[in-house]
Amino acid sequence: MGSEVFKVVITDSYHPTMHNEKEIFKELNVDLTLAQTKNEDELMYATQDAHALMVQHAQITRRIIENLRQCKIIARYGVGYDNIDLKAATECGIMASNVPDYCTDEVSAHAIALLMACSRKLFSLDRSVRNKEWTYLAGEPIFKLYGQTLGIIGLGRIGKATAQKGIGLGFKVKVYDPYVSYSELDVKFTGLDDLLNSSDFVSLHCPLTEETRHMIGKDEFKKMKSSAFLINTARGPVVDSKALYNALEKDIIAGAGIDVTEPEPLTLDHPLRSLDNLIITPHTAWYSENSQKLLQQETARAVLSVLKGGKPRSLVNPEVLM
Repeated sequence: MGSEVFKVVITDSYHPTMHNEKEIFKELNVDLTLAQTKNEDELMYATQDAHALMVQHAQITRRIIENLRQCKIIARYGVGYDNIDLKAATECGIMASNVPDYCTDEVSAHAIALLMACSRKLFSLDRSVRNKEWTYLAGEPIFKLYGQTLGIIGLGRIGKATAQKGIGLGFKVKVYDPYVSYSELDVKFTGLDDLLNSSDFVSLHCPLTEETRHMIGKDEFKKMKSSAFLINTARGPVVDSKALYNALEKDIIAGAGIDVTEPEPLTLDHPLRSLDNLIITPHTAWYSENSQKLLQQETARAVLSVLKGGKPRSLVNPEVLM
């Protein structure tokens, strides 16, 4: 194995350097290549002879996967892996991995930050001051946070961390997750309709699947309080963007704070950009200097483990081993 050269292709990356990956790969003879493209045809050419792929946001389609000649693993830089065709990967005998625990604190903190900014009308007040006004009325109405209800949809690592932070702030926390029925936290499990009807803030922390795609749409917004806010740090397509625009533009809900969008990035003329009761951040909830380094290292470690004959720490298609 010492003399074999392994070709590892990074399909696309927002990271400033590949230093962290190169440090992990030092013990093997690895040819690390950055393709920096999301174009399917370009990716097919760049990856066809790769032993491993490392993927950020590029869609790894069946067509790309079936064109791979010797790939052993597709490693995702991130928690979600909805941009990888897992069925195709499994059928082709290729392992897929993610990094499920690298940004739990960052994303849950970002969700709470969006919640607080919406609740305290920070952006409206800031705009008012910059427009040479000086009045609290620019933010009305603002309500006391303590004792309000925070609804969490999806009680995975990040949802749990967000619930924990919410409890610390004095929120009553309700949870909807059809796959979880118990938590050591002081939360109340309930149905989706009750959560939407009774929550002052609804925070999304579920993965993007066919089951959750557009799970928050026109009907769901109508079930929410007119004073409620939606927070989304999960995946953009969990929310129907047209329904979101309609709910905000017609004041069906009070506002929203989102870190993920559909499409992503938003086009420059997208109507969501025009709304004053919407706070948008550019899919940055995951980011801290600490989490970025850990993400690069753990994604590379998953690849290293497979190239050495093992399996990744977090294998998302375990059936490939059967």
